[in-house]
Amino acid sequence: MSEIKLEWEIPAILGEGPLWVAEESAIYWVDIVSKKVHRYGVNDGSKKTWEYDFEVTSLVQREQGGFVCTVRDGFAFIDLETGSIDPIEMPETHIPGNRFNDGKVDAEGRFWSGTMDEAEKEESGTLYRLDPDKSMHVMDKDYIITNGPAFSPDGRTMYHNDTTKRCMYVLDVAEDASISNKRVFVQFDDEAEGFPDGMTVDENGDIWQASFSGHRITRFAPSGEVKEVIEMPVPNVTSCTFGGENLDTLYITTARYLVEGDKLKKYPLAGSLFSYKPGVKGLPTPKFKG
Repeated sequence: MSEIKLEWEIPAILGEGPLWVAEESAIYWVDIVSKKVHRYGVNDGSKKTWEYDFEVTSLVQREQGGFVCTVRDGFAFIDLETGSIDPIEMPETHIPGNRFNDGKVDAEGRFWSGTMDEAEKEESGTLYRLDPDKSMHVMDKDYIITNGPAFSPDGRTMYHNDTTKRCMYVLDVAEDASISNKRVFVQFDDEAEGFPDGMTVDENGDIWQASFSGHRITRFAPSGEVKEVIEMPVPNVTSCTFGGENLDTLYITTARYLVEGDKLKKYPLAGSLFSYKPGVKGLPTPKFKG
């Protein structure tokens, strides 16, 4: 059985959104609270950090080069070296208690991302879709904290979480990218399971779900059956993605958020980047086509 490997010991406060960049053999990810983007070269062990005066909450590649991100209020193109951003759509400037959170690109090159209530109380979060023509669409509402999404290999199923409600949803995705038939996929009822955070899907359609405060990643079958639980050496497991030359390595982000005092002494690696060889492969990382 594979073991959890420490890739980069780093005290990320809220490490999130790992992105595999195949051309560079590198993992990028964000530390939302610390306003940082990190890059780790998996072949040479190189490490680089960019620090900004604004939050980058998710990061994806752009097909024509460069990156697209979400910042506090919306979608933007970003130059990592200069920190300059070119806003695309900023739909939530009028909701000061909200910020954007997790985001992913689907196989058709559309960027999906949602918002959350920073106080973690109100259902003010919305799921948006940014299309390659740069048009933005409201897709779903009434979340406290949106997390995900992740898509099935055929692109017709989307998994999406409300972390505060401890609920994983599944939705049908039509050819025109409309969604329907939202239903509960898994409800986390046991406190030990923690809160569903970021996730990814492998080539077989299984869902790999990171669990904040749950010390684990859980592998679910599309039926909702638990197939595997990977115990982690830190409590706050935030997200994961497949990478490596053969897409056979799961890279895992974690958070030091709320890990303090004696708890930090117990879990000194909280916030670090880890990897795991699960024995299956992931899907290629799509790029935004706009």
